[in-house]
Amino acid sequence: MACHLFHRGAWSLQISRTSNRLSVSFSTALPRRHRTNDLPTSSTRLPSNLSSTHHPLSTPLRAFSTSDSSHQDATSKSPVQDPATLTSGFNDSPLILDEGSRQIDWSRSFHGLSTEAFSKDSAAILLAPVDPADVEIKPDGIIYLPEIKYRRILNRAFGPGGWGLAPRGETIVTAKAVTREYALVALGRLVSVARGEQDYFSPEGIPTAAEGCKSNALLRCCKDLGVASELWDPRFIRGFMKERAKEVWVEHVVTKKKKKIFLRKEDAVVYPFKETKNTAGVF
Repeated sequence: MACHLFHRGAWSLQISRTSNRLSVSFSTALPRRHRTNDLPTSSTRLPSNLSSTHHPLSTPLRAFSTSDSSHQDATSKSPVQDPATLTSGFNDSPLILDEGSRQIDWSRSFHGLSTEAFSKDSAAILLAPVDPADVEIKPDGIIYLPEIKYRRILNRAFGPGGWGLAPRGETIVTAKAVTREYALVALGRLVSVARGEQDYFSPEGIPTAAEGCKSNALLRCCKDLGVASELWDPRFIRGFMKERAKEVWVEHVVTKKKKKIFLRKEDAVVYPFKETKNTAGVF
């Protein structure tokens, strides 16, 4: 006899199977929406010829089969939902306020947008030229400012607590990425709206990708304030790469594959790469 026990939240489901009989036991601590005799009790036994599509527990039972191969497939599946089906989001839509509420519903409102300019002191901080020492280079040659430095600029301009990111919709998870729309609010006024995105490589990385998605939205919102605007200026990019970047050949220490990467001139190649020469004629 094979016995399987499932737990989720406040309920548990036990399924016992023999060669000619299937026994199901279900228990829960939550208030029941059905009559007692509508749910299976600990002694309920289902006839072997009963189709799973005619029973309330058809979804859990559908994974089991009388063949050993299909039983092994069902028990070997990961408890994490297939990321390809995670397209309906986290069900974390912003709270919708009543129309008569005095609070501003930042999930829909454009309150304060372009009503007046910020103070000269705040503008000077936001529009200050980017410090080349703060600019980083990705291996593919893309230059960027780390997201923590955008937060520091906003803290200097508006003060800690004087700005924030308000979600404008639900977090959407696709097979490879997380995306969500955010609004940047400063001193009680809407400044900008942008959609962030972040790739992930396994379901366990979705929480980290959700945080990266928020930071990506912040970066995009800051463009409307003129923060680090040089990073989108082609002439600045070409000059920066010429003066402060270098291109080197590296070899992956595990796969032994070679490729070219970009670095700041003062930076060294780090693991998992090591600097090498293009002796194999790879271009």
